[in-house]
Amino acid sequence: MTIALYAILPAVIAVLYGLYLVGWINKKPAGNERMQAIARAIQDGAQAYMKRQYKTITWVALIVFLILGLGIDWITAFGFLVGAVLSGLTGFIGMTISVKANVRTSEAARTGLKEALDVAVKGGTITGLLVVGLALLGVAGF
Repeated sequence: MTIALYAILPAVIAVLYGLYLVGWINKKPAGNERMQAIARAIQDGAQAYMKRQYKTITWVALIVFLILGLGIDWITAFGFLVGAVLSGLTGFIGMTISVKANVRTSEAARTGLKEALDVAVKGGTITGLLVVGLALLGVAGF
């Protein structure tokens, strides 16, 4: 077994567990209509922010990609592009699930502190798992 496989297997496990937690979070009650309306407004704002940010970052990344390709080599440029795409994907998923986890944490808090902490910790774990899992998968896979 090559050293890359020792990195790819934990990366796949991290991503799969992160996706499992996304499903777990989505199954939790999202609160009353007022809570859901607030969550939708936050989600709309977060998506507008991400769209604007990613629009700018895309241009910067393309320029860096071209500089790396022309100045060093295209394999390095492609590696940069893979990392940028995986990083962007993680940011988008993390922002989306954070809003969902927040409203579900608020709803769980109506039941008790233990339930709220369970949802909050698992919601926060998702972004961490995806950052590490996708980064490791990108580096080892590349």
